[in-house]
Amino acid sequence: MPGLKIFRIITFVLPFLALGYVMWRSWRIMPFPTGAKTVVLAMMFVLFALMPVCMFPGTLDKLPLPLGAFLYKASLSWVFVLIYLLLAFVMTDLLGVLRIMPLSLRVSSMAGTAIVAGVVAAFMLAGNLNYHHKHREKISITSPKAPARPLKIVMMSDIHLGYHIRRNEFSKWVDMINGEKPDMVLIAGDIIDRSVAPLLADDDAKEFRRISAPVFACPGNHEYYSGIDNSKEFYKLAGITMLRDTAVCFEGINIIGRDDRTNLRRKPLQALVSETDGNKFTILLDHQPYSLEEAEKCGIDFEFCGHTHHGQVWPVSLITDAIYEDAYGALEKSSTKYYVSSGIGIWGGKFRIGTRSEYIVAEISRPQDS
Repeated sequence: MPGLKIFRIITFVLPFLALGYVMWRSWRIMPFPTGAKTVVLAMMFVLFALMPVCMFPGTLDKLPLPLGAFLYKASLSWVFVLIYLLLAFVMTDLLGVLRIMPLSLRVSSMAGTAIVAGVVAAFMLAGNLNYHHKHREKISITSPKAPARPLKIVMMSDIHLGYHIRRNEFSKWVDMINGEKPDMVLIAGDIIDRSVAPLLADDDAKEFRRISAPVFACPGNHEYYSGIDNSKEFYKLAGITMLRDTAVCFEGINIIGRDDRTNLRRKPLQALVSETDGNKFTILLDHQPYSLEEAEKCGIDFEFCGHTHHGQVWPVSLITDAIYEDAYGALEKSSTKYYVSSGIGIWGGKFRIGTRSEYIVAEISRPQDS
């Protein structure tokens, strides 16, 4: 497909163009000696070069855990700093073209350097604080197919445990879950970031076993990045029921978990639905929110997805909005309800700008007159 090939070329080239532009503008605006500016630009390039290294499966596993965690956090946080430096320099150049910002602030300027660095640092700080605030999203679903007893379900996606999200942070999330006193916990994939090694080293499975309710989860694309067999073993160790193209009936409702679309041979949704009791309320877990109309056609009552992170930061959220029919939040098609979560965890740097980290508390009950 020529279009897809062109898209891949563009997405490969654009980061290098962005880095080149940011490095050039940084060189021009900084009033420092040549040696100092060379050091700053060298650090920018090294952090950029480390990104693919840190993302390549198994690379960080060969290093001591503290070093691997440091390199991951530093290099992948740089992605987001780069985005906002790019925006800042584009803005300063635009203001220059409009003759609003004088050349004296844009070239060899301590004041200009301080303005750009200060604005970007402020966005990063605000984004980090926003990431650490976990929003509680409450939704209520009524259906005549719901069990006689109302159910309380905690749902979340994209935990991304690994070199950046460690056990001490995840432990606080487990406390939040238990504080809800749910009947069950449903996770729409990407529990693991890129490797099970840091999870095993931190004994994250022990934290999962602290959850006071049964946990069901479908795999995400990151379970494949870390090796699907490794992921299955960790799920088992953690007491999580992996629903990989399988369905279970629990507390009077059907829970269907699809394999991630990374597996091109995953079962058709209709085949999974045919294994369930159509008279019971049915929840579908599918990590990536593609082909949402399938759930409607198959009579699913509620579909829960993740994956998008809603872009994590603006303006990347504009891209996810353009790619997905529903990149974030609630949607309804006929009698099928949907919710695409922005995720409780994060990929890369811990920044949320214009998006939020969240978990969902869903209450499912019958209509009062039934």
